[in-house]
Amino acid sequence: MRTWGPLTAVCLGTFMLLLDVTIVVVALPDMARALDASLSDLQWVIDGYALALAALLLGIGAAADVLGRRRIQIAGTVVFALASLGCGLASNAEVLVAARAVQGFGAAAMFATTLPLLGAAYQGKRRSMALGVWGAVSGGAAALGPIFGGLLTEGPGWRWIFFVNLPVSVAAVWLTLRWVPESKGHAARRVDWAGTVTFALFAGALTYAVVRASTVGWTSARTGVTLAVAALALIAFVAVERRAAHPLIDLRLLRKPAFTGILLGAIGYNAAAFAVIPYFSIWLQTVLGMSPIRGSLVLLPLAATSFVVAAVGGKLLHGAPARYVIGGGLLLIGAGCLATAVLDAGSTWRALVPGLTLAGIGTGLVAPGLAGAALASVPQENAGMAGGAVNTFRQLGYALGVAVFGTVLTSRMQDAIGHDAAHTAAGGGAAALHGSVSAHEVRDAFAAGLNGASLTAGAVGLAAGLAVLLMVRTKPASVAGQTPSAAAEPTPEKALQG
Repeated sequence: MRTWGPLTAVCLGTFMLLLDVTIVVVALPDMARALDASLSDLQWVIDGYALALAALLLGIGAAADVLGRRRIQIAGTVVFALASLGCGLASNAEVLVAARAVQGFGAAAMFATTLPLLGAAYQGKRRSMALGVWGAVSGGAAALGPIFGGLLTEGPGWRWIFFVNLPVSVAAVWLTLRWVPESKGHAARRVDWAGTVTFALFAGALTYAVVRASTVGWTSARTGVTLAVAALALIAFVAVERRAAHPLIDLRLLRKPAFTGILLGAIGYNAAAFAVIPYFSIWLQTVLGMSPIRGSLVLLPLAATSFVVAAVGGKLLHGAPARYVIGGGLLLIGAGCLATAVLDAGSTWRALVPGLTLAGIGTGLVAPGLAGAALASVPQENAGMAGGAVNTFRQLGYALGVAVFGTVLTSRMQDAIGHDAAHTAAGGGAAALHGSVSAHEVRDAFAAGLNGASLTAGAVGLAAGLAVLLMVRTKPASVAGQTPSAAAEPTPEKALQG
């Protein structure tokens, strides 16, 4: 256990927090029926968690360097567990969304401390081994979420996708106390709370504007005001980061094309690969009438192919330029999304399989090397910042993707069956419409909406892939050489040299 104890503790927490990003996907129809939730409520069940995770990750990571990473890891796990209990006991959609946001806060504290804790516990070859295992766990958790969610939803019920976190959290806390050593960063470091608040305001306002636009319209005053708040928050964030002694992200890093390309790849990756999945799940269960387990199994090609490709590709593609592996993978994800945009009123689940398989191949190529390519694209003293930025942009991409694709879905649907019917059907209430709208019309409208969302996701994936191919020049050799030392101890960010 001296060898495996720290790795087990850290990976257990990482798997749990990343699993909860997507585990709710298959449970959305059951949540909608139990809590009388609307489409926007369901979107916030997903986005409340992802946004809190993205917005707070860098700030909490900096605080952990000062207060102690193991201490913050344990505190985050406790908050995550208590919020999971609140999610499982939620009596309405508003309580569930609020609990999911608190759950995301705890997840941010856990996720921000994982790599530094591993770096403090392992050295040399063991460190490389630990980082490799952690990367595999991180890549697989999001893909496995819908499958675990289907099993729990059809079994003991949707609330157990949250209750199951309680014993896992207890085990993670015990293992962390028993086997993980405490570590801290530079004692003089200050936490950039102003940057954390302004970034959170920007991300939250932007996502809220997109979610609400599907209901009130893009030209409404409410949408315009919210977008203006997001723009002002972004301007304030840039101003704060330019003057902060220890910024969340040194803006000068964005002058490096390779680093900027990786960030664009990260935001496009999670959006294109995962953000349409919730709407596929609603279609499979409420329109095609599949059970949660059967609906989750339809999504299995994405998870299975990503695992196989990640395992095999790591050996076969060793030495290949990172821009080709990551950029090519993103192009495959985009192509996979486009391949799912072939639905009509008579389509079955089989229509999704080729596209999900193709996207899974791309996911298996992108996930293992994304963070390493970011670390290799910046000076070593900025490695901790780069790794945190990639994880932040991945979660932000997922949150924005869910919002944007949901807006596209309902916009396409309401052209065919009207505004109210479109939102009811997209929110999992297709069965309730059969008195006013025929089943064929609902199937046709939902298929058109999903096609629009998939085309948009495909465009995002292709654009992200092209950005990586054009901007990134990092090779896996340098990634492999830099990742262990860089991830081991994210040091205070120093001024860039040269």
